[in-house]
Amino acid sequence: MDYASAGVDIDLEGAAVASLVGALAKSVRPPGTPGAPVDLPGGFGGLIEFGDHLLALATDGVGSKLQIATMLEQWGGVGIDCMAMNVNDLLCVGAEPIAFVDYVAVPKPDPTIHAALGASLAEACRLARVTLAGGETASLPGIVHELDLSGTALGWLPKGQAITGEHLQEGDVLIGLPSSGIHSNGYSLVRKIVEHAGLAYTDAAPFDPTHPNRSLNRWTEGKPSLGEVVLNPTRIYCNPVVDLLNAAREEGGFNIDDIRAICHITGGGLSNLLRLHPSLGWDVHAPLPVLPEFDWLQKAGGVETREMYRTFNMGMGMVIAVRAEQANTVLKWLGERMTGVQIVGHVRNHGHRVTHALEGVEFSHY
Repeated sequence: MDYASAGVDIDLEGAAVASLVGALAKSVRPPGTPGAPVDLPGGFGGLIEFGDHLLALATDGVGSKLQIATMLEQWGGVGIDCMAMNVNDLLCVGAEPIAFVDYVAVPKPDPTIHAALGASLAEACRLARVTLAGGETASLPGIVHELDLSGTALGWLPKGQAITGEHLQEGDVLIGLPSSGIHSNGYSLVRKIVEHAGLAYTDAAPFDPTHPNRSLNRWTEGKPSLGEVVLNPTRIYCNPVVDLLNAAREEGGFNIDDIRAICHITGGGLSNLLRLHPSLGWDVHAPLPVLPEFDWLQKAGGVETREMYRTFNMGMGMVIAVRAEQANTVLKWLGERMTGVQIVGHVRNHGHRVTHALEGVEFSHY
């Protein structure tokens, strides 16, 4: 099985997005005025001018993970998923998330579902340290046939201190931050594999889901269910990455120039690294341990290894590229605040491609 056969063609999506961007008009805001765009490679978040600061914006949704949540009537993690997909992108440009707005679309209102979403979003705001500044709920019978949830996050950073990847150099060190699970990408393939395996999400997980790098959001007793594993909320990386950025700007043993680039490993897997620089390459020669659900999904679905690493995060949800001379200092700082961080590779001048410790896992385009 692969992602395209499950209904999601990453290459086609990339072409569609490029067509959309190519058809957009330039900003009507003059350079140097509030709201004027700031050129930023990578596309993890959009930057605009705002006096002595820059504002950053990101928008995203939960995707088809919501279908499993609705099937099980377990919406406690989806607000966290929605928040994470947005604020984690803001971190990649060096911004501190400060506010969030949500958009809920349903075929008809349901107070039970809305209460669960509200509680989940409240917890998400606590984890991301942001204000929920508003939102919109739309009832769209005939257009929307089940719950959809998306949102937009706002962040800020000092002007001149955006993290763009432009200062990356060969030999820079890659530090991997562990994921909490599948996060919010690849669920069309997940659902297809679970169906093929003949399992229900209420069944006990057909593997041992325990892992030292994460905990599970439980709602049953006994052995964790398959649903509890696949619905585990996406990790929000504001803690510790916001504190890392603030410490760097205060020059507490390392500075902001030592943080070369930050990558959120989402749809496209490790190929996301290619968004950070137009010519340098990435060698992941000491990857983080793979979470057990990914091993099971690969075996149950007969998925090729390269396809797994292009569809899923495989246990590593974020990569921070740092200057080699400060790598151990940054690693120690992060390790005191998060379990499972480690050096996973280096930036290489071996062509614009991602290479990996596993043979055949290589990407030359996003």
